[in-house]
Amino acid sequence: MTSRVTRRIAVVTGGLSQPSSTRLLADQLAAATDRALRLKDVDAVLDVIELRDIAHDLTDHLLTGFPSGDLRTALDAVARADGVIAVTPIFSASYTGLFKTFFDVIEDDTLAGRPVLIAATAGTARHSLALEFALRPLFAYLKAVVVPTAVFGATEDFGAAGSSALADRVDRAARELADLVANDRVAGRVDPFDQPTPFEQLLAGG
Repeated sequence: MTSRVTRRIAVVTGGLSQPSSTRLLADQLAAATDRALRLKDVDAVLDVIELRDIAHDLTDHLLTGFPSGDLRTALDAVARADGVIAVTPIFSASYTGLFKTFFDVIEDDTLAGRPVLIAATAGTARHSLALEFALRPLFAYLKAVVVPTAVFGATEDFGAAGSSALADRVDRAARELADLVANDRVAGRVDPFDQPTPFEQLLAGG
């Protein structure tokens, strides 16, 4: 019988209103990722980080260099995550300042090799390319492994007419993230003693 393992997913949502379509999309992605992982006999622990709740803490951190309690908790959640779902509204053709500030204060190499699913919301589909020219380069710079499918939700996508197409994209991106998160050899989780080089091979190489 295959034993189940657990993986942690940090869900970072940058919506400024409450409720917000950004949080709605984040919840859909988190639920789809949970379903995809369970099909792989992996249990998901979801840590949801609402950036609007720690906006003042982020400003204080920029000024003092020290994260307060709630921000420290959020940063720790990302640091221990096996995968990250990052969702932002699009303002002026890019991610919001609040979203960028959070990833600015994350310690160097925290996301190196970490699977990340990127997503965004906006009032119109004209902003969809921001995922490719703004978010994907940001996480590539942070050395994350960004899943191929990025998910964009415009206002009309949350209505009855567009919900099916959005659900298809959500499920596809979630499966891609689950494939990476379920793989122990992703995100620096390779055990160096898992497949040791035989001693005879070492001698031959010398």
